[in-house]
Amino acid sequence: MHIGLIGLGKMGFNMRARLRQGGIEVTGYDRNPEVTDVATVEALVAALPSPRVIWVMVPSGQITDSVIDQLGTLLSPGDLVIDGGNSRFTEDQKHAAQLAEKSIRFVDCGVSGGVWGLENGYGLMAGGSDEDIESLLPIFDALRPEGERSDSFVHVGAVGAGHYAKMVHNGIEYGLMQSYAEGYELLAAKDIIKDLPGTFRAWQKGTVVRSWLLDLMVKALEEDPGLASIDDYVEDSGEGRWTVEEAIANAVPAPAITAALFARFASREDSSPANKMVSALRNQFGGHAMKPAK
Repeated sequence: MHIGLIGLGKMGFNMRARLRQGGIEVTGYDRNPEVTDVATVEALVAALPSPRVIWVMVPSGQITDSVIDQLGTLLSPGDLVIDGGNSRFTEDQKHAAQLAEKSIRFVDCGVSGGVWGLENGYGLMAGGSDEDIESLLPIFDALRPEGERSDSFVHVGAVGAGHYAKMVHNGIEYGLMQSYAEGYELLAAKDIIKDLPGTFRAWQKGTVVRSWLLDLMVKALEEDPGLASIDDYVEDSGEGRWTVEEAIANAVPAPAITAALFARFASREDSSPANKMVSALRNQFGGHAMKPAK
């Protein structure tokens, strides 16, 4: 199988490598000449066999819009576009309708795994028709971890469902990180706690709060025990806001996720050890930039 991949940043670069390891031929395009396989999107399209499959892995919003617009002018009926970025689910429906006018198929896929996906594999949440998803299973299987497909891949529903599931996934992530971070701040504030990193390390096996995020928390503390090099300003990339908006729209109470989002807003005003930990965790799993300590 031979696919195109547009966007070779922190996620896309590693995804290209994992796909190739899984036996998928990949032609990648990026504006960075040091990582791209071809010089232009036009050259990418020309390099692919028909029906073409192109995975788009660029930032959501205007950049994704522009790539979809461009592909709409270059692709042929029967070709297929996958949006694997963090687009809002309502944008998927717009893009699918736009491409359908030219008989170009569309699938959305939420991707989780961050900068560790090359080594560990990616969790995948796809939205689209049964026929399109079935045709893409070799790609999904190459990207996901080894083992049962249902443990790391789901066909959530129609177009938009994949990114809706990923949005909620990221909202849950906000709440989990905030809970770990608040626990860290409370332990750090108590003078009877003499081994703070060791406390979290001891939770990694056998306890009910063990998780990959906890493992990354321990790693962050090993690298910088007091988080002295990190500012407590924590960014939000959109999905948490969208999750809260959807909770309001559907009258679903989501106090933990909402509080975690508001805590990120508060981080931009006051100094907080908890927010330093959230910033450190975002860097650990996703490679997100941290502000250096002032």
